Amino acid sequence: MSLFTNLLNLHSGNKPREDFFTEIFAYFLSLNNNILIDWLKHHSIISDDNYSSIKISTQQEHQALAIHTEDSRLDIVVELLTGLNTDVIFIESKIGAKDGNNALKKYAEILSNLPNVRHRILIYITRDYDPKEEIKTPAFNLEPKVSFYQLRWHQFYARLQQNATDILAQEILIFMRKNGMSHANQFSSIDFLTMVNFNKTLHLMESTLNEEVQREFKLAFGGVIKGAASMTQWRWCSRYIIYTKFSGGNFWCGLGYFNLNPDSFTEYPYLGICLEVSPGFGEHSKVIKSMQKVINDKPNIWTPENLTILPSCSAIFYRKSLQEFLSKKDQLSAIKLFFQESIEELKTIQEQYFDFIWKGVSIEATTEPDQEEDSDILLSSIGGV
Repeated sequence: MSLFTNLLNLHSGNKPREDFFTEIFAYFLSLNNNILIDWLKHHSIISDDNYSSIKISTQQEHQALAIHTEDSRLDIVVELLTGLNTDVIFIESKIGAKDGNNALKKYAEILSNLPNVRHRILIYITRDYDPKEEIKTPAFNLEPKVSFYQLRWHQFYARLQQNATDILAQEILIFMRKNGMSHANQFSSIDFLTMVNFNKTLHLMESTLNEEVQREFKLAFGGVIKGAASMTQWRWCSRYIIYTKFSGGNFWCGLGYFNLNPDSFTEYPYLGICLEVSPGFGEHSKVIKSMQKVINDKPNIWTPENLTILPSCSAIFYRKSLQEFLSKKDQLSAIKLFFQESIEELKTIQEQYFDFIWKGVSIEATTEPDQEEDSDILLSSIGGV
């Protein structure tokens, strides 16, 4: 039994797993400064351990620089103080999601602009392989310079195992194992099954998002981005969808499969349709209010995600678990019918709740044959893990 998993499961709706673990991780390090220093020295991130004070904070907000479009909220900030100097470390923590909206670049720029700092360090720690080879050291060639380090959670897990002397550390190890954060680079029997069945699974999914469904989607919402659905969406956002956008990439809808890389073998992907808005959309606050009205009026039909005015993407989903279709005799036909039902449902709420938006929005569905994906949509992690 995992204490932290049980506590997380008490959260209704979509579980804020990354923020939840960030708080646990930061709290543990604040109680165990020696483990923090050992971890940083092990990866040659710091060489000095003669710090008189260590401060750790989470979800620290920073106002946007002149070159940024929105404020930033940092997962973890570590301040290491000596008698005369201060070293600052920003830690961006990811479990399933990827770096979105060029967040690492923004964080490096914020670090570089901090006054009275000796060493500026940016750490990107992930569960999954997410190479950032384009980020050089010093990161982004900034002055004052920022040192960038990319780590994996299984490395911290292995280090913590050597120092897990109390119940809190043991509970963290259990949580990390349950969420796939302890795995080293080894193939499992499940991985081999995935390899040999991958093409079959992909073709089945393709057949449910075929020309007939795409035609209805295009008639309802004005277009389908050329190249969607694609493996790029699967890789970066754990979803396989067709989609179209309204007003750049700041307001869009997508239809297909979501959460394709669940955290456990007992968790199923889901399928359906989503409507998403990002902070860059001019009518962002009005869209959020309309989404909230949809959820209030149809709580058993639509599912919310991040319906706040904070600078983050927000969405509503009309969806079902894939598990609900496994008992069907003709699963593919049942899924296609549900996709068509999803299109009709989004059309209905579009007319009832978002008509003021559509009147002033131009549909920008592209038909460029060489454009596989839209970069703004790819950077959105909603609907992924």
